[in-house]
Amino acid sequence: MKTVLAATLLLVAPIAAHAACAATDFAIQDVKVTAVGTGIATRLSVKGKLVNNCAAAAAAQVRVDAKDGSGNVLATKTGWPAGTTNISPGQSVDFDLGRLLHYQSDMQSYSLTVVDVKAW
Repeated sequence: MKTVLAATLLLVAPIAAHAACAATDFAIQDVKVTAVGTGIATRLSVKGKLVNNCAAAAAAQVRVDAKDGSGNVLATKTGWPAGTTNISPGQSVDFDLGRLLHYQSDMQSYSLTVVDVKAW
């Protein structure tokens, strides 16, 4: 019995040692925010690139915070740039999360943060 337990631990240990991907394993690059259209038809474009720097394929959830000139958060939305598709290690996916936010004329700055990671 002890031999079976020891053999099982030796087989499972390498799997446990390989930590799951974390939010810090992803990078958000090349962010460009623009207002598209005029008047009531104005919408936001929040484009960027999500890069997987993890050793395994995974997806990441990104939070967009829109802030006024004083840094107060006016709106927050989250989205999965790759949907339910994993991004391979070293690969990236382009995204536009602007459609999630309703444009407000006092939006002055934006921050994007990886808030969750999941392997589908």
